[in-house]
Amino acid sequence: MNDRILALRDDAANIFQAGIKAADPFQAVCRCLAADEDHLEIGLDPANPERKRQGRWNKIHVIAFGKAACAMANATREIIPVHLLAEPGIVVTNYENAVPAADMRVMAAGHPLPDPAGLEAAAAVAERVAQAQENELVLVLVSGGGSALLPYPVEGVNLADKIATTDLLLASGASINQINCVRKHLSRLKGGGLAKLAAPADLHALILSDVLGDDLSAIASGPTVADDTRFNDAVAVLRSKNIWDKIPSSVREHLEKGCRGEVEETPKSGDPIFKTSGHTLIGSNRISVDAAMRMAQQLNYDAMLYNDHLSGEAREVAEQLVLHAKDLQQRGLRQATALLAGGETTVTLKGSGRGGRNQEMALAFALAAEKHRLPGRWVFLSGGTDGRDGPTDAAGGLVDPGTVGRIAEPAALLENNDSYRALTQSQDLLDTGATGTNVADLQVLLIQPLSSS
Repeated sequence: MNDRILALRDDAANIFQAGIKAADPFQAVCRCLAADEDHLEIGLDPANPERKRQGRWNKIHVIAFGKAACAMANATREIIPVHLLAEPGIVVTNYENAVPAADMRVMAAGHPLPDPAGLEAAAAVAERVAQAQENELVLVLVSGGGSALLPYPVEGVNLADKIATTDLLLASGASINQINCVRKHLSRLKGGGLAKLAAPADLHALILSDVLGDDLSAIASGPTVADDTRFNDAVAVLRSKNIWDKIPSSVREHLEKGCRGEVEETPKSGDPIFKTSGHTLIGSNRISVDAAMRMAQQLNYDAMLYNDHLSGEAREVAEQLVLHAKDLQQRGLRQATALLAGGETTVTLKGSGRGGRNQEMALAFALAAEKHRLPGRWVFLSGGTDGRDGPTDAAGGLVDPGTVGRIAEPAALLENNDSYRALTQSQDLLDTGATGTNVADLQVLLIQPLSSS
């Protein structure tokens, strides 16, 4: 690997890290809260500091869940006087991100698949929220991963059946919105269930979004906001992915009862429970993409936004990006260029290998670049901002023109969805460790003009 490629790889990693830093959950919460001895102010719009929600609540119940939960909870403890807190707050996060949080009960649970520890944590959250009284505030800190971390199945559906359903959805290539639609109708907390439990107390959620477009009803499956999807929609998702007949019978029976009106729907827009609730979006994928753009410019790249809603099958999206890059090269680049994207692709599992959507996209990009003879010097990074891609310890992949040559039978490994093994061989895994945040994925493609190659 020559020095010029190494320099490009370093730049790509630095641009990616700038995006992660912009999603720092501790600072995002601190920017939205201010307090004195008996008064709390909550910012409603980070871009407009004048918009605030204010109150003199008797007690404040802190409930945090998601991959950034510990950092977000610690930020509230820095700002809110301890005598206003209904102790201890409850913090639920994945095992990798679990660290102590002052005056909080930290509970670690499984992600991306729920586990019994998550069920215990969900029950604890439900019990605490239900205890909140009028003139008290339930302050909910939401970040990516919350759906899996708080599994609280409806009556008649056990955790094993819910895990099996989630597993089938993940393997089917279902989008995050499709997965959440089903999960909301199998849960007592998701789809507005948490807000329903909190009434008549006030509720406010500070939300770090990992969902494209920042649909609040999709982030962590929308536990604090109205859900306008219905049981019929959940059934349609499962049928469209050809897994309706594969899911556990208890899940089918519950959804069918819901379709017949025998089970209460999730709370909808206009429900009185939402009159005393509010939310603030404190971080998102687009905010991180913008930060990556600024870093690329600081490193003297001509920074271009390729797509801020990147979605679709990972290997197909990778090939489209290769073709776009080749077209740019052929039209003539005047300076080193950074193509940046944010989003969340999907992988339809057909093989038995290991890897995540970012590793698969990186490997597919390297193979497509060879297939289409992408000229010049380039590097491509695809990574999850949480530092973990699928069921692996890598955040994603960082590939270059030499990647394919460093892998034995790379096409066969891609076909077997074994991108982790392939990128291990080529030493192209992106390894950041757990980042403590999650705002979906970032992609960085750096290209040198042909004249400098």
